[in-house]
Amino acid sequence: MSRFFAGGSSDSDTSSSDEELYSDSEEERSEQEGSSENDSEDDSDMGSDDDDSSSEDDGPEGFLKPGAKAGASRFLRGEESDESDEDESKRIVKSAKDKRLEEIDTIIRTIENAKKINDWVLISNEFDKLNKIVSKGGQQSETPRMYIKAIADLEDFMGETIKTEKESKKKMNATNGRALNSIKQRIRKNNRTYEDQIAKYRADPEAFEKEPEATPEPVAAPKRKSAAVEAAAAANAAIAAGDAVDEGEFSTIGRGGRTVAITPESIFKQLRAILEARGKKNTDRAEQIRSMDKMLGVAATVYQRIRVLLVLISTRFDLTTASASYMPIAQWKAAQEEISKLLETLEANPQYAVTEDAEEIDDEESEAEPVPKDGEPVKIFGSIASLIERLDDEFTRSLQNIDPHTPEYIDRLKEEAPLYATAVRAQLYFERLSHASSISRVLMRRLEMLYYKPEQLIKFIEQTTWTEALPSGLESKITPYNGKEQPSELMHSICTVLYKQDNRLYRTRAMLCEVYHHALHNRYFHARDLLLMSHLQATIHTADISTQILYNRTLVQVGLCAFREGMISEAQQALQEISGTGRVKELLAQGVQMQRYGAPASPEQERIERQRQIPFHQHINLELLECVYLTASMLLEIPFMAQCGSAPDAKKRVISKPFRRMLDYHERQVFTGPPENTRDHIMQASKALASGDWARAKELIRAIKIWELMPETEQIKDMLSEKIQEEGLRTYLFTYAPFYETLAISQLAGMFDVSERKATALVSKMISSNEVAAALDQKTNAIVFTAGVEYSRLQNLALALSDKAVQLLDSYKYR
Repeated sequence: MSRFFAGGSSDSDTSSSDEELYSDSEEERSEQEGSSENDSEDDSDMGSDDDDSSSEDDGPEGFLKPGAKAGASRFLRGEESDESDEDESKRIVKSAKDKRLEEIDTIIRTIENAKKINDWVLISNEFDKLNKIVSKGGQQSETPRMYIKAIADLEDFMGETIKTEKESKKKMNATNGRALNSIKQRIRKNNRTYEDQIAKYRADPEAFEKEPEATPEPVAAPKRKSAAVEAAAAANAAIAAGDAVDEGEFSTIGRGGRTVAITPESIFKQLRAILEARGKKNTDRAEQIRSMDKMLGVAATVYQRIRVLLVLISTRFDLTTASASYMPIAQWKAAQEEISKLLETLEANPQYAVTEDAEEIDDEESEAEPVPKDGEPVKIFGSIASLIERLDDEFTRSLQNIDPHTPEYIDRLKEEAPLYATAVRAQLYFERLSHASSISRVLMRRLEMLYYKPEQLIKFIEQTTWTEALPSGLESKITPYNGKEQPSELMHSICTVLYKQDNRLYRTRAMLCEVYHHALHNRYFHARDLLLMSHLQATIHTADISTQILYNRTLVQVGLCAFREGMISEAQQALQEISGTGRVKELLAQGVQMQRYGAPASPEQERIERQRQIPFHQHINLELLECVYLTASMLLEIPFMAQCGSAPDAKKRVISKPFRRMLDYHERQVFTGPPENTRDHIMQASKALASGDWARAKELIRAIKIWELMPETEQIKDMLSEKIQEEGLRTYLFTYAPFYETLAISQLAGMFDVSERKATALVSKMISSNEVAAALDQKTNAIVFTAGVEYSRLQNLALALSDKAVQLLDSYKYR
């Protein structure tokens, strides 16, 4: 800086106080250079050797020296009054040390006030600020007494707070509790650095406070090195450190080119650094995984191996970002193998246990590892059940995003076997520890992998898991295996444990899975009774979306089971709730329904909908579902329409609206060619059945190719042929009864190719239910029709009016 800007003082002599002030300002500038990159250029200009004159004249950080003239400021401001000069000359000059002590005192007062209201969020923030200020001056001066007193008192207050919270039933709020847990380890770790001073203070607080503080000698400010010099020094240090690494150790190049040696003694320190960097931006997770792979090979003790595996598995799951569709398959396989290694290590070393209720241990490089005492295992904080759930979720996500019509999907589906074996192994580990909540979580995942599979496949998976995947000697009390258990017994054993849980979600999903399994294997009455006893129909609307989807799938499976068993009415009622809505894909989570009208879904809604989709191998065939529903509706609607005849309310009483709509559309067609799809077959069969041509209807229904997807296809077709003959007979009687006085049973049986005994049973049932006005003459074996009462148009209108009046009274009564 030129002398023109330096001001009017030309004295070269400076007092000792000015030199101390200058040294303090230089120290503060050097600290700011190390702590802030944004201010480095300004600080370097102020603290360089070329600007000594400006530093001497202006004082530290812009404060004027006593008695100095403001030459530069006078030149820039112009002429001002003498009062401004007097005000500037009266400014108080403080050294960097005095400023630092004032800041420390202010923060300590804030912490004391926060302690009075038990505000741990504020205490945590101020504690971090306090440590930063003390660390800046740690190399230049002795640690202030007030700081030692503050951190010692804070640790004592923290211990009292934790003790009070454990004894009292009332807990602090979640935010305050998280802040307390966060600062707990930091306080203890920080206070270890000042153990001697804290012990001295606690021994005699008054003497500690009265003891005079040592004044450090001024330290010259270090000169800032250029970037090239720093890079060269870092490279030389890296080479030197690399030469010093033993052959049995791994070395990693960290930031700045420095070599980081991975040794058994440094594992915990490096794990702590990885955990602190978790979730931060610009974190190279792949590099962290490579480092932990090396740590796993270097780990010398069981405790080190367990800690590294827990952090390594969690870091692998962090690789899946929000933008990624699913976890990379290679990383998923590595995570699955590492979970198996973790369980194997814990099985071989029962003196260690990974639990969710364990306190987090602060591992320091200088401290010894925890050792089991009094036969109690060392509890390590972690959640194996959460790792199993995350592994299963990522497996499902990958199946959702892989094209199911490619070999890649089949190859991916084969990985379900090791996933199931890992879940079983985790269950056995939790049984040994008697962790009921973790057992239920793993059993729920295991159940959801089995409930939709055929019994033959379940037997094969169980056999492969227990004989090949799991080591010999492991046994389960909940689901024992000896090769003779039936899959239904296994399902019941798992569900029985889940029914006893307090978690309502587990009970609901377990019930639906068991009902689905029974319905899939044609145990209709068992499945129906379980579903009715659960009363889920009344409360399912309050459940989460995934549980509602499972309920819809179970209801559809019960309907298909009833159809396979020949119970047409029960099948139609069960399927009506899903198939009658026109939103089958969405309700079964097998696709996103196209919105014809209204605003299109937002990208966020579409993403959520796609996440709910179930994998392709769990799908229920929608074409088969529609075929079953329409066939059941045909067998119920055609006789009902014939029975209603010309009644005025015939069109208002509808069993299946979708079927009626399709049938009306088909009848309005001018020309109908040969059937091309499932709907055409059913509509033409319905028309033939209504006209009495049951043989044509049977031929069309049996020609549908989708029946091949059902087990025991020929039995299904024979059952449908028999039902068509029966409903054709009933339709014929409803339609042509007014034209007959008597009709021989033998003639009626011959018309529909049924036995006389069966024809007699059908007619008797119709007469008993007042569907037909007739009587059976057993002598002549004939049906004698009686003239029914024919109402006039006015009488029909009066009956309709009376029905509406009754409905109105009922609705008014229940208001």
